[in-house]
Amino acid sequence: MTPLEHASSGRSLRAFLVLMLVWLALLTLWFVLQASVWVVGALMLVTVPALLDFATGRRAWLRLDDTVLRWGSGKAEGDVALARIDHVRLETRLDFSIRVRLMLEDGRRITLPQDSLPPHPLLQDALEARGIKTQRHHFVVF
Repeated sequence: MTPLEHASSGRSLRAFLVLMLVWLALLTLWFVLQASVWVVGALMLVTVPALLDFATGRRAWLRLDDTVLRWGSGKAEGDVALARIDHVRLETRLDFSIRVRLMLEDGRRITLPQDSLPPHPLLQDALEARGIKTQRHHFVVF
């Protein structure tokens, strides 16, 4: 079976455009609406992680073949043999993002990094094609 491979980078046109739009909005707040420099500065701090990802070109990836699921995000990497996975939970969170948790046979849980995930229907289909059970849970708070 063809392996599922997904890769993304923090250095993308989309990341650049989002950063520029947020900074333009903040500068508009500061100059046009005369917002306090402290308020604008505090909101600007929220963009620092995205700026660092963009500046460093941080890579995230996932590879699923017939025997192993491997992933990486920045300097962190991991892998698990498919035979050790009991099932996979796909949890829709309140912000509509999808969290993927590997539930291992020994009871341990491994949460995959958000930025390494392909679109969840594609991942779910690839897992099920390899005989791994998936569970969907909508709007999990904790």
